Amino acid sequence: QVQLVESGGGLVQAGGSLRLSCAASGSTRSINAMGWYRQAPGKQRELVAAATRGGSTNYADCAKGRFTMSRDYAKNTAVLQMNSLKPEDTAVYYCNVRTWGSVDFWGTGTLVTVSS
Repeated sequence: QVQLVESGGGLVQAGGSLRLSCAASGSTRSINAMGWYRQAPGKQRELVAAATRGGSTNYADCAKGRFTMSRDYAKNTAVLQMNSLKPEDTAVYYCNVRTWGSVDFWGTGTLVTVSS
């Protein structure tokens, strides 16, 4: 089992920045990939950014050029730096890990609201 704790969501004006953090605990040696997803009201959950251990980060088109994900393998953390935020970025953001056995674990989510 892997437990995930997210922090850093909140309300920001369009054009502003937010930094989301995720800390993993538990069976962290089982983690292969770590990333962020989001779910806007009435929409399906979608990938924002994710990376496998030792691999490059894959960004969704909505995140390219504005969001940057960084990982600390030693601390089992992932940070999503979000710049130039838009109202359409409003969503609940979820931290995700996928184990070597392809099992997904999810955080409880953190709400990001971008006002126009």
